[in-house]
Amino acid sequence: METGVFDSRGFRPAQPASAVSLDARMKPPGCAQAVLFDGNRSVRLARLELEALEAGDVAVEVFWSGISTGTERLMWSGDMPPFPGLSYPLVPGYEAIGRIICAPDAPDRIGEIVFVPGARCFRAASGLFGGAASHLITAGSRAHTVHLADPREGVLLALAATAHHAVAGQGLPDLIVGHGVLGRLAARIVIALGGDRPVVWETNPARRQPAPYNVISPEDDPCRTYRSVCDLSGDALIIDKVLPHCARGAEIVLAGFYAERPSFAFPAAFMKEMRLRIAAEWRPEDLVAVLSLVSEGSLSLAGLITHSLAAEDAGEAYRTAFSDPACLKMILNWDGFHG
Repeated sequence: METGVFDSRGFRPAQPASAVSLDARMKPPGCAQAVLFDGNRSVRLARLELEALEAGDVAVEVFWSGISTGTERLMWSGDMPPFPGLSYPLVPGYEAIGRIICAPDAPDRIGEIVFVPGARCFRAASGLFGGAASHLITAGSRAHTVHLADPREGVLLALAATAHHAVAGQGLPDLIVGHGVLGRLAARIVIALGGDRPVVWETNPARRQPAPYNVISPEDDPCRTYRSVCDLSGDALIIDKVLPHCARGAEIVLAGFYAERPSFAFPAAFMKEMRLRIAAEWRPEDLVAVLSLVSEGSLSLAGLITHSLAAEDAGEAYRTAFSDPACLKMILNWDGFHG
């Protein structure tokens, strides 16, 4: 299958390494246009100098980057709890798809379409998570080759790996809380892994679209026997809300990101002998598993990217992503910053 890139000019085949001169392989971009947060609910684009390549690094020309409505919203507003590496100004983003354009130690990789889960390559800004930019410098091991019919869907790989990390390896959840893009991916992964179709709670009527599983309001759920619950809502009070619907010994997995301190009433948890697990960020093996599920056709990433804007319109893009419930996943198109 021919690899390439979909952008505003249609499909462009990936340029083979043999078509790129040795000089091009050895001269990475010195600057990039990048999204900057100052922690005051503002978004701006800035031209930033890039760090020099080190041994094993590659330079990537980014075509699309995704906007996260969880962690990025907290970084944008300045409400992110203390987190390692957090300082302003920062470049957000951990969902980038692009093409390797410089790889001194691996010239055969030039032209590959890759997913990059962020980078720390900017001289004058923190890279947390550092993927929302026109160009990135990253370790070659963090540039994951992808083969997708629509490469734009590759921006969803980080969320898919996060969902896999939350639901796999333990008992698959029979209840998922939240029907945003992460909740939808979690439900799809449960089914792809052979689990029963989960019930999904969603409080926003606009997000209760028909799906190959039951999406309902929590108030309409009569079940009291859930054994495994995966929360992706970020609601710090979710434990008290789901416990009445759980069986004795049920496990509740906190897999969202919680700006407030999660808490719960102990007596009810005591009586149910509740077990609590926290799922952190995805691991490399989760990405490998997701890529395998996608490759074999068990997991679809289709239908989840609902909005796309040019990177020049980043301010509008972030406002829409953070305020419009119809926006499941917004992506930025960086094509305008490529020569």
